[in-house]
Amino acid sequence: MASSLTCAGMVWALLSFLCAATSCIGFFMPYWLLGSQMGKPVSFGTFRRCSYPIRDEARGGTVMLEQCGRYASFQGIPSLEWRICTVLTGTGCGLLLLVALTAIMGCCVTDLISRTIGRVAGGIQFVGGLLIGSGCALYPLGWDSEEVRQTCGNSSDQFELGSCEIGWAYYCTGAGAVVAMLLCTWMACFAGKKQKHYPY
Repeated sequence: MASSLTCAGMVWALLSFLCAATSCIGFFMPYWLLGSQMGKPVSFGTFRRCSYPIRDEARGGTVMLEQCGRYASFQGIPSLEWRICTVLTGTGCGLLLLVALTAIMGCCVTDLISRTIGRVAGGIQFVGGLLIGSGCALYPLGWDSEEVRQTCGNSSDQFELGSCEIGWAYYCTGAGAVVAMLLCTWMACFAGKKQKHYPY
């Protein structure tokens, strides 16, 4: 099976897939911010949360439901900054995934990725990484929301964690974006083979 990628292009395709998968997994997981409430571990993502308080009618009080789920609506996300972060990071992950799948197809299809297409793909990866990076930078602005304050000992504020800590999913998302921006964008310039010029 013929490939439209050079040896560097094969490495680029693999690395692009790994970066996209890392960022997408990190984005989807609700472990960006870790804390505790009512003695139970609580974690937040941009649009998902694990463990939340509910009213227990039988006992007449509030209990923590230890389940993970997404917010009921987009407006239900605790802060405007987290809503913007969700859109930016989701769009960036989508772009990285699109380029990664195209690169993987380039391993199997002749003349799919030329030098020019490779450079355009690298530009798209750079934009995707930039969007994810912007989302990660905006995330701490939402730490002053009421939900986060309840979890972080009422001492959290913008860029102030209080008693909470940053989770692995935040680092995972950011790391995938950084590698995509710096390494994949550069390797994409050498990914495609030179197009053959036919005499007709």
